[in-house]
Amino acid sequence: MKKKSKIEFEESSGNVFADLGLKDADSLLMRAELGHQILKILKSRKLIKQKNVQEVLAIGQAEVSQLMNARYHRFSEARLMTFLNKLDRKVTVQVSRRRKNEPLQEVVMA
Repeated sequence: MKKKSKIEFEESSGNVFADLGLKDADSLLMRAELGHQILKILKSRKLIKQKNVQEVLAIGQAEVSQLMNARYHRFSEARLMTFLNKLDRKVTVQVSRRRKNEPLQEVVMA
């Protein structure tokens, strides 16, 4: 009979970029969450052709390629919020006290 070995794992902090020890992890997570929402909206509108995305977001082909390939780190948070506005989404920034064990930043979609 084979002996079962224990699987070692480390629980995530909730921010994969911080878990990897990357600089600016909070910013990278914010960009990833915003970018993911943009892609979800584009796909729900069946805007998968780069030419259509270029027209809607008023950006060049290279930037469309970066966005569609999830290279969100290439865009600032402000730029990603502008894309959401162009997709008819309201972006609200709320500042509040941080509770113990809460992330410093979060994106909440309504």
